[in-house]
Amino acid sequence: MRDRTHTGTGAAGGAPKAGSPAAVRNVVLVGHSGSGKTTLVEALALASGAVNRAGRVEDGATLSDHEEIEQRRGRSVQLSVVPVAWDDHKVNLLDTPGHPDFVGELRAGLRAADAALFVVSAAQEADAVAGACRAVWEECAAVGMPRAVVVTHLDTARTPFDEMVRICGRIFGQGDPDAVLPLYLPVRGPEGPDGHAPLTGLTGLLTGRVSDHSSGERVEAPPSGGRLESYRAARGRLVEGIIAESEDETLMDRYLRGDELDTATLVDDLERAVARGSFHPVLAAAPASGRGRQGVGTVELLDLVTRGFPSPEERAVPGVTTPDGAPRPAPACDAEAPLLAEVVKTSSDPYVGQVSLLRVFSGTLRPDDTVHVCGHGLTHPRDAESPRHEADVRVGALSSPFGGQQRPLDACVAGNLACVAKLGGAETGDTLSGDGDPLLMEPWPLPDPLLPVGVRAHGKADEDKLSPVLSRLVAEDPALRVEQNQDTGQTVLWCMGEAHSEVALEHLRTRYGVRVDTEPHRVPLRETFASRTVGLGKHVKQSGGHGQYAVCEIEVEPLAPGTGVEFVDKVVGGSVPRQFISSVEKGVRAQAARGVAAGHPLVDVRVTLLDGKSHSVDSSDAAFQTAGALALREAAAGTRVQLLEPVAEVGVLVPDSFVGAVMSDLAGRRGRVVGTEQDSGERTLVRAEVPEAEIGTYTVTLRSLTHGTGRFERAYARHEPMPPQLAERLREG
Repeated sequence: MRDRTHTGTGAAGGAPKAGSPAAVRNVVLVGHSGSGKTTLVEALALASGAVNRAGRVEDGATLSDHEEIEQRRGRSVQLSVVPVAWDDHKVNLLDTPGHPDFVGELRAGLRAADAALFVVSAAQEADAVAGACRAVWEECAAVGMPRAVVVTHLDTARTPFDEMVRICGRIFGQGDPDAVLPLYLPVRGPEGPDGHAPLTGLTGLLTGRVSDHSSGERVEAPPSGGRLESYRAARGRLVEGIIAESEDETLMDRYLRGDELDTATLVDDLERAVARGSFHPVLAAAPASGRGRQGVGTVELLDLVTRGFPSPEERAVPGVTTPDGAPRPAPACDAEAPLLAEVVKTSSDPYVGQVSLLRVFSGTLRPDDTVHVCGHGLTHPRDAESPRHEADVRVGALSSPFGGQQRPLDACVAGNLACVAKLGGAETGDTLSGDGDPLLMEPWPLPDPLLPVGVRAHGKADEDKLSPVLSRLVAEDPALRVEQNQDTGQTVLWCMGEAHSEVALEHLRTRYGVRVDTEPHRVPLRETFASRTVGLGKHVKQSGGHGQYAVCEIEVEPLAPGTGVEFVDKVVGGSVPRQFISSVEKGVRAQAARGVAAGHPLVDVRVTLLDGKSHSVDSSDAAFQTAGALALREAAAGTRVQLLEPVAEVGVLVPDSFVGAVMSDLAGRRGRVVGTEQDSGERTLVRAEVPEAEIGTYTVTLRSLTHGTGRFERAYARHEPMPPQLAERLREG
């Protein structure tokens, strides 16, 4: 925050130490794909001395040693942790994927972090910034997480820095754009042949000093005369913003009187406002060029992280309960307090097996400790609740993550991150506590996967392994859901989007050796009768010896949606003996479950048993069950059987400018718009009812239609009659 020449305290290859929670900073990087998050992390690692110019550490490993799937796709698909040392602090940089399909990895990063850097590219449109960042910014605001904004790609920008600041103020300001202001102004060099002027330094608005990188090394200098006018205007606005957030009420009076305010006082007030999440500085950054180690803005950014962002001690620990649900006070973030940690990510290593990334919230975790692992399972509208699990587990060796590498770790104090291998089958979201005082942390919000992909085993060997492997895949990635649909008999993998599904299927093949074939998702249809009808079921067989004899007459009438199947007995005179009434009902219900026309369950009908015949010797329970089923099938032949399709209640939240396009698209999906509601930030919530068959891939369409700014939720509403032409086409197909 204070402009000065800085060399950092991290030595190349040296692992930063965290002896106490006060020395730790956990910072998550958030941004859209292509914004430069990973490049920024590498630049910060270089500036701090964690890696050399080639991006290597002492053992020759590179910071960019990503999974093969990431190298092939050219984008991050998982959370990566890179610790660096700066001013006697350990800074854990949590690099998250920018693609919206991998929001589960982003949520894990948010859980492990105490502050957030929102990385936005000046080379991309404002809609891309809003689509990727606005919802996450609002989530951070709801819990008071400190945030700052880093603008990248100014060398090739289509948008100048001052315009990017205005865009960020509009998107992130939440009605107060003066809470999102720059701390530095970019300094540019002469234009090159391509018409772009390189970023060569920054001018500090509070100190007036310039960090000049034009020589390849960071050198401080006073601002040049040509920039003084823009500097004074930006500085005045920044000072006013700091005063507005200051707890010192005398500052405003002194400022209005024209008194010169002490720079140290302004910096202290700024750091406090940033730490409590009420002021959000904007910085520009570019990686180092030439032989220089410190890229433009990297020193300033590391200073902001260590001085302005809070330590874990200053952040509240998430709520905790006992395993049976009794509330407990959250322990303090203290290295000497009882242990409380959480598995924020689970991955598989081909050599060591399952690896759990832990955030220690309280106490100290050491190798060979015995801990209590408790998981509350995950609840999802399409799944049964997975069982809560508990076990006492011995912790093996600890390691500190460094990109794709692991470094030995003696102990992990409160506030720090560590990796543990083979932690007794622990899943993402599980809580670790002392074995004598088991606790359970409240779960973090998980996204609802809305893209269904039907999967089936490719061969017999794959079929035997598919179910347990899918369970392991979901345990690693809580943004995935597996549904075993009893109505369609289909195994459905619910994903966040196409990229998410492709990565999950590739992990099945390459990581677990299971081949699967995909198929279109089938929605569970139902059947019902269109009108009242009657049916006669006659099951008479005589082939010598004991025969079979049962006759029953039924009436079937349609009922209101959601009624199910009712069975009514109106037999008089004992034509069907009392002991066989239930047999007829069993046969009717069994046939209703199998369907009477297209093989879908029959619902919303009343079946009335009117009459029948029996034989004193040949009648039996099985015979009357068969007769009941035959009677229902005959009744179906005498009327039109309607196909019912599931209809979902859909809520689509989009910017106002996309409302018309979204409503038109929903209408094309046979949807009925039932209302709109104005939401904050110039957005509208469109409520509609849409057949589920029409919204299987809607998450992909909506993302394209709204440039990534729209999101939607869905919930089952009811089954409704399918249009006759579609039902006929389905029967013929």
